[in-house]
Parts: sequence; structure tokens; C-alpha cells
Amino acid sequence: MQAALTFPEIAPEIVSFTVFGVSLAIRWYALAYIVGILIGWQLIASVIKRPSLWPAGDPVMTREQLEALLTWVIIGVVVGGRLGYVLFYEPDVYLADPIRILWITEGGMAFHGGLLGVVVAGLLFSRQQNLRFLSLADALALATPPGLFLGRIANFINAELWGRPSDAAWAVTFPSFFCRDTELQNCAQEGAWIYFGDEVPRHPSQLYESALEGLVLGLVLVWLAWRGGLKRPGLVAGIFFAGYAAARIFVELFRQADQSFIDANPPWGYVIEIGPWGLTMGQVLSLPMLILGLCLIAFALGRRV
Repeated sequence: MQAALTFPEIAPEIVSFTVFGVSLAIRWYALAYIVGILIGWQLIASVIKRPSLWPAGDPVMTREQLEALLTWVIIGVVVGGRLGYVLFYEPDVYLADPIRILWITEGGMAFHGGLLGVVVAGLLFSRQQNLRFLSLADALALATPPGLFLGRIANFINAELWGRPSDAAWAVTFPSFFCRDTELQNCAQEGAWIYFGDEVPRHPSQLYESALEGLVLGLVLVWLAWRGGLKRPGLVAGIFFAGYAAARIFVELFRQADQSFIDANPPWGYVIEIGPWGLTMGQVLSLPMLILGLCLIAFALGRRV
């Protein structure tokens, strides 16, 4: 198999520096989180300024409440995403050395965990502020796809979460890793992408996810919100849940298993095997989202407005 596309070899770190002897870096993945949250915040700000988009002309919250919500969402994303990765993907590794859970610079964030964290944060915030939870869920759903779009682009830049081997014309030969520490990683040149020579072309599944979960789903939700979808509480959130789940279940057909499941037989990281086929962890975690999304859609469309 020959790769038609060359991996761009963009350094994962935008800039690195030392403060009081401690090496710090600004990475594309962190920037994707920050910019995604800011774009999402602006999307919510734009819809709460338009009372006509909401039930009875009553936006779910004020601008001041939105600013307070931002802190809750950031905490929910970071704490939920990290604990989700620990519990869903590598519980044995982290429970054997719990202090490593705090080492978020090592990487390891799970979308489904981050989603649960945001749901919990939204529920607590809605109770504290006496807000309509389903309408708040709609607003948060509308704000999520930009972060997904940018986060998957960052995954591609980091050469992580790549796809299964492929002979497609757009397949990419990803490097094995990025050399940050020559002694620790046993690599020759700090700041270089390392190839061992046995890499094979793979599906750029990060870009598939970026397009489906981020761009396409985001455009659908924005169109729906401006066409009156927010007037049916739960509808935008339901379409987000169902749309994300469907996209993730589909892309998992092309995505290589996460490292914890890479030795499974067959080697696609199935956690549930059904004859010659199976379900990956990403698909298993997405199925409840799909069911919840369909239930929310049915509930929203069944209510009088």
C-alpha cells in the first residue's frame, strides 16, 4: 500500500518556554479546547439575544448567567473528560497509580466523559439559577460542534487516534511518535517526528470525525436553531446526541482501536464480539447517546408549542 497523502509534520507544540525552571508549552490540542469553547460561547450569546427563537419569546438565560455558565462548562469538560478516559479506556493503569490522573499534560481525554461532565455541570447550574434544563441543554448542544471540529483537527496534527490500515487514495502514513525527550523516549532528535519504517497508510479518521461530528452536525444545529428548533425544548439537544452518536458509530468502522484495546482479537479493539464482527468502546458508549437522542427528539416533537 502506498500513501497518496503525506503527513504534514506540524509540531504538536505551538510554542514552548521555561518559567522558573519548569518547561511549559502551548499545544494545538489545548488551543482547540480554548477556541472551541469561545466559539460555542459566542453561538449561545447570539441566540439568547434573539427572544423570538425561544419558547414564548423567553431566552433560557441572560448574558450574565452565560458568563457564569462558562466556568461550570470548563470544569465539566476537563474533569469529566479526564475521568472518562481513566474509567473507560485505561482504568488498570491509572488506578494502579492514581496520582497520574492529575497529569493531564500526558494526554488522555474522552469525549463521552467530557459530555457527562457538561451534563452534570449544566444540571447543577440550571438548578442553582432556576433555568429550564432542556432549553439549557439545547444551548449547550448548539455550542459543542466547534470544539469537536477543532479537537479532531488537533488529533490529526498530533498524529493520534488515527485510522485502520487502508489503501484508499487519501490514506496517510502517520509517524510513530513525536520526540520531546531524547533520553526518555529513546529518540535521536528532539522536536522531530519519528518513523520506524514499518508504518502503513491509514484512514485519516480524525478528519472524518472532524467533518461529520463538527462541521456537518454543527451546520445542521445552527440551521435548526435559526429555523425555530429552540422553541421545542430538547429538540436541538436530541439531534446533537443522535447525530454525534451516529457519526461516531460510523467512523469507528475506520478508526484504529485505542491503545488499551489494540491487542484484541480481531485487532480492532472490539469490547463486544458478535460473530466475526463486534462493537468498539466508542460504539458502545455512543449507543446510549443515540437512544437518548431519539427519545429527546420524540419528546420535543410530541409536545405542543
